Amino acid sequence: MRMVVSHPPRLVGVLGGMGPAATADFYGKLVEETPAGDDQSHVPVVIWADPRVPDRSLSLLGQGEDPTPQLRHGIEALKRAGCEVLAVPCNTAHAFVPRLADEAGLELVSIVEVTADALAAAGVTAAGLLATTGTLHSDLYGDALRKREIDPIEPTPDQQDQVSAAIAAVKAGALTPAHRAALADVAGSLLDRGAEQVIAACTEIVLALDGDRVIDPARLLARKVAAISLG
Repeated sequence: MRMVVSHPPRLVGVLGGMGPAATADFYGKLVEETPAGDDQSHVPVVIWADPRVPDRSLSLLGQGEDPTPQLRHGIEALKRAGCEVLAVPCNTAHAFVPRLADEAGLELVSIVEVTADALAAAGVTAAGLLATTGTLHSDLYGDALRKREIDPIEPTPDQQDQVSAAIAAVKAGALTPAHRAALADVAGSLLDRGAEQVIAACTEIVLALDGDRVIDPARLLARKVAAISLG
């Protein structure tokens, strides 16, 4: 059945390229999460995928170039294209983009807030975090979860090294069964320590790990973006 909307859909800008595989995955999920019966009923999207944006995690750790200028450039390009809604399928980039979205006058649908809201609505009281080291350092998810009375549980330093290695492997197109197994082991450890769900809080992780108790923020973001665009 074709979806009937009461107003023209809002044009969505996707600030991507961080990394390319995660951006492609997000768009596929946006298509899947849109209740459309034909081409014309889908969400109109402009994708700005620039892989040259400096590493967000290294910047947050004080070890790399500030990605703000490149992120601003992409957001401004999406604004000029007529976009009204902004989606960023990179968790770590959310340490930078809210202010830039405000500057451009775009409505940012935050992958962090959408995920925290979903966990709170499900009654989750403790959640494990699989993320870049920069995301953990910035406390993006920790802050959002604690505001909703959800305890964040992070990997140990040795486990975080394994998480980082898996993320790098996905970005390099070099993911192995050993990387997948390591992520599964870390996720299992977080569950053993009291997490009720594990958040795949990096859009590369969802390409290497799945499971009944693994939350995919990219899919939650896609679902929310479709609802906002189509009203």
